Amino acid sequence: MNIDKTNGSAFVQSYHKQTQVTPVAKSNPLQREDQLQISDKAKELFEKKDDIDAERQDKIQELKARIQSGEYEVSNEKLAGKFYDFWFDK
Repeated sequence: MNIDKTNGSAFVQSYHKQTQVTPVAKSNPLQREDQLQISDKAKELFEKKDDIDAERQDKIQELKARIQSGEYEVSNEKLAGKFYDFWFDK
């Protein structure tokens, strides 16, 4: 019986070639910069907010002055009506 060693080693070598994994270089994805776009309508609303805040601050200052001077009086009927509307969804 004749044994050929070259045929056997060829099978082993081909098996080793299949099991060897070549490392794949990871590519870094292109990173984009974040961008923010604010519409003209949003800018307009923001500017109006500043105007409303100034008017609101004036009203708050006026109410504070009236409370400190004792001129401000709360209407019990209006207050009770507001509570009633709030609690009974009217």
